[in-house]
Amino acid sequence: MNKSPTYRSKVRISTISRDEEGQRIDNFLINQLKGVPRSHIYRLIRKGEVRVNKKRVDSAYRLMPDDKVRLPPVFLAEKGKVVPPSQQTIALLKQHILYEDEFLLIINKPSGMSVHVGSTVRLGVIEAMRHLYPQYPQLELAHRLDSETSGCLILAKRKRILRELHTLLREGRMTKLYWALTKGVWKKSELKVDFPLHKDYQDGGKHVVRVREGGKEALTVFHPIKNFDGASLVEARLYTGRTHQIRVHASHQGHPIAADDRYGDTEFNKQVHKQGLRRLFLHARSIDFILPSENRHISVIAPLDVELESFIERFK
Repeated sequence: MNKSPTYRSKVRISTISRDEEGQRIDNFLINQLKGVPRSHIYRLIRKGEVRVNKKRVDSAYRLMPDDKVRLPPVFLAEKGKVVPPSQQTIALLKQHILYEDEFLLIINKPSGMSVHVGSTVRLGVIEAMRHLYPQYPQLELAHRLDSETSGCLILAKRKRILRELHTLLREGRMTKLYWALTKGVWKKSELKVDFPLHKDYQDGGKHVVRVREGGKEALTVFHPIKNFDGASLVEARLYTGRTHQIRVHASHQGHPIAADDRYGDTEFNKQVHKQGLRRLFLHARSIDFILPSENRHISVIAPLDVELESFIERFK
């Protein structure tokens, strides 16, 4: 198989502008070093090859105006032609817009669509939406969803709004509710899950998240909606936004999510596959917050897609 050609970048010094302030150094580097695996970016930070004002920082450092960031030399994939999204993709995303105003967009992200490009992904939601909205060159994702997860995804049209949304997320002033079909029936004592999470990077940049002492604080509260024979439809509220948080917390409690190939239960997955479920049953159901600068209350509900709705009916 032919490998993509690569080139070694030069050392760069990037001065942080007012539009870029407030974001974490790891997120800044992910945007700056396109095509570099996340595992390698975090390794560069740990080794001190990334410097801010000539000093080492950790991945949680938040950038300040006029910070000078040293971007080390890295091997990057040679950039190919930007392939525009198909008309089918554009039409699909248009149909999935749930809310729009002059500041932001909220879409019901389809399952199976990555939110951004990666080493194995040629087109993500953000790239397709930038093609759809060329009048908003600052369009950015306010947060992320796993490619298998569907539901509410926020995109900010302006840097100022992006920073505001990040503050709301960081301070827990945004209510995010998810629906999931999980194995078994939950006990009351299992519903509040307050276990720290640690992300392990493996070869190829793939990561696995585990409950581990010393990991990052993570809190999820589950609420049963409907119990079935051997399974439960639950609502999960996120109080922190860690990678794979709901999936790992549910699995740790003994109630893995249906069709979760990474953290799920093999026999439970076989059962739901036989009954027609071909995707992870995790859906970002609703999002609710007040945008302070505009004193605007935004509350959006994303309906389940046809596959999940019909599967629940069959599962009953």
